[in-house]
Amino acid sequence: MTIIAHISDLHVSHTEFDEDVFFQAVDEINNLQPDMIVLTGDLTDQGYYRDYLLVKDYLSRFESPLFAVPGNHDSRNLGHQTFEELIGERSWKLTKDDDFVVIGLDSSTPDVDSGNIGRPQQLWMDHILDDCVVNERFSVVALHHHVIPIPETGRERNVLSDAGDILKTLVNHEVDMVLAGHKHVPNIWKMNNTLFVNAGSLCSKKLRGKDTNSYNTYFIDDESIKVVLNRVAGDKILLGEYPRNIL
Repeated sequence: MTIIAHISDLHVSHTEFDEDVFFQAVDEINNLQPDMIVLTGDLTDQGYYRDYLLVKDYLSRFESPLFAVPGNHDSRNLGHQTFEELIGERSWKLTKDDDFVVIGLDSSTPDVDSGNIGRPQQLWMDHILDDCVVNERFSVVALHHHVIPIPETGRERNVLSDAGDILKTLVNHEVDMVLAGHKHVPNIWKMNNTLFVNAGSLCSKKLRGKDTNSYNTYFIDDESIKVVLNRVAGDKILLGEYPRNIL
């Protein structure tokens, strides 16, 4: 079984970040001992260098391997450059046991809130997903901006500008899971054979209504994908259990 912890939208800053909630979440995730942690953007609130330094220290407290993509807030104030210096590549590919592939995409543009993948990055993803189909590999794509609008998040104004093209690529390749953040609202859609799962905010104070800080966990075996919503210092809710794709 492969276990993934999906966290998002920390918004590290002096005003929007709840350190106590973050430390509680770290303890919970470390106790789970996932195979990997995927962080889908907005590590910082304004992309400032000093906040990235804090982020680097905070993330070092996780014991499992962590892989992050930037969000729109991370690419403010030259933050897209700082991300590469202090966090890592903005888009990446990792392979686990030669049959499990995770692709990280950078959907951010400096100082712009809306998302965009762009043709070069899409072609790169296409090539990797072609190989996943041929070799029957489990595929996960992680990015910050949601590809499909999220309910109860107000007027839609900053979904991916090239969402249609990206959605077509994901669905045509029968990607198993697409992970995103951005809206601070957990949600799951299933389109054809692809699960589109959004994570809430792990530890920021930017929460809608009675929403609480949360993260997702995914339990993946040869037959199924189990999606669990974890409220920090609270209950765990099974969002769904889905059969694995058979290619």
